Amino acid sequence: MNNDQEKLNAIALTQLNYFSLAGLLELYRKLGSATAVVEHRNTIQEVIPDASQHLIRALQNLDEPLKRAETELEYDEKHGIQVFTLNDPHYPQRLKDVDDAPLVLFYKGTADFNQSRVIAIVGTRHCTVYGQDIIRKLITDLKTMCPHILIISGLAYGVDINAHRQSLDNRYETIGVLAHGLDRLYPSAHRDTANKMISQGGLITEFLTQTKAEKINFVRRNRIIAGMSDATILIESAKKGGGLITTGIAQSYGRDVFAFPGSVEAPYSAGCNYLIRDNGAGLITGADDLIKAMGWETDAQLKKAQRQGIERQIFPTLSPDEQTIVRALKEENDIQINFLTIRTGLTISKLTALLFELEMKGVVRELAGGVYHLMS
Repeated sequence: MNNDQEKLNAIALTQLNYFSLAGLLELYRKLGSATAVVEHRNTIQEVIPDASQHLIRALQNLDEPLKRAETELEYDEKHGIQVFTLNDPHYPQRLKDVDDAPLVLFYKGTADFNQSRVIAIVGTRHCTVYGQDIIRKLITDLKTMCPHILIISGLAYGVDINAHRQSLDNRYETIGVLAHGLDRLYPSAHRDTANKMISQGGLITEFLTQTKAEKINFVRRNRIIAGMSDATILIESAKKGGGLITTGIAQSYGRDVFAFPGSVEAPYSAGCNYLIRDNGAGLITGADDLIKAMGWETDAQLKKAQRQGIERQIFPTLSPDEQTIVRALKEENDIQINFLTIRTGLTISKLTALLFELEMKGVVRELAGGVYHLMS
């Protein structure tokens, strides 16, 4: 399959997402590619007998979307924007698993989305000094305890921009999920931070260039923040807000959700407190709580355990899934976790847990960028 043609077709189809994303995803997953969907566009009811008339008509009128896709792809190539379709191995594997995954993503940056540990930090645009202190301490402590974490947020005012800046200061890679195309930046006041993120993380969006930052787009982008992450952490939130929308989406995806409590009289802690009260989030007060809740051990603890003589266990004592991982690494060593999940057929979440067990047994070692090495 021609990769450029697949990108072109995916970009064309993504223009139909506003009213038929579920139908398009069902088609895509049944046929295996955007190119196959376009090739079957006139016989779509043979694939999905109950396809909506809206979807059928839209697929039969792809001339303008395809022209727009050509323009988009030319712009992306000229400006160093990477285009990831749903079947691309570099596409965020955690996001790929959700029911409303974007067919295509546009990206400027250097980070690998499929690292072993990914968290989202979200909250109010009116971040208080209390919230800023929480973010600073959380990220600083995480860096000491768990050096390899990718941090996702939305580049908005308040909690988002504080999370990105603290990540940069602590040499974490950080990704900003945008509610518009990559030909612009909103808010423009965050341009300096965004430019730094491109070389220490990146910017990602599902929206084509010339797409403005409209209100509905922020709701749509929240599902990408939640879907790319193992856990979503709510720092501060009023009774209503985008952070609560994101945590709700994360819950619906079966992902972990945590919140920092605050004073019962603080308006921007009300959302966190209510979420904890209603069992919508686990209560955490710092990095220790998060690491314990996620089952993530620190590199320091791992090294200490290895020094204390945890013996490498022989192959026959490994579980069947662990043996599958070892076989994949024997075929090709030092590969990223996203390629490993494709070769083993294991989900990212299960693979992450198994890799940690293998690391504790001295069988594998994690290198930078989510790369795993089979020990000799």
